[in-house]
Amino acid sequence: MSLLRTAGRPLLASMFVAGGLHSLRRPADVAPAAEPIVRPVTERVALLPDRTEHLVRLNGAVHVAGGLMLGLGRCPRLAALALAATLVPTTLAAHRYWEAEDPSERAQQRIHFLKNLSMMGGLLIAADDTGGRPSWWWRGRYAAHGLRHDAHLVRRSVRATAGPAARAGGVRAKLGA
Repeated sequence: MSLLRTAGRPLLASMFVAGGLHSLRRPADVAPAAEPIVRPVTERVALLPDRTEHLVRLNGAVHVAGGLMLGLGRCPRLAALALAATLVPTTLAAHRYWEAEDPSERAQQRIHFLKNLSMMGGLLIAADDTGGRPSWWWRGRYAAHGLRHDAHLVRRSVRATAGPAARAGGVRAKLGA
């Protein structure tokens, strides 16, 4: 693994671990901001808990687990995708700059909104990063190509030997052996 990945992943993950721990410990601090996003989502998705505090804790748990996995390099692509997916509702709930009345508050919320978009971009790059190794998709395609090539060779060798074997069998039958 390169030095940039070794240093970059924990740096990217640090904000998620810190924010996730805060959401786990004190969900009541975050719940009022999350309420406008939580209600429409829970009405459409029956699997999610109804209480906003429970969803805030669930989101915090995903941030902590995904942040630790990303930072430690354990399933970093999956962790980055999970963090990116949870960052969408977090950003929409917490940084609604277009609703702020005060210009300085609006500017602060816009900065945080753009910061989260930047972090999402980093997460999407991390989710695509194979660490210099071929992806599972490429490995599967390469293996399938190899199998097709081997099947073609077997087919050619069977065709090449089938004719002489049939002729030899015919000669052997005529000789009565």
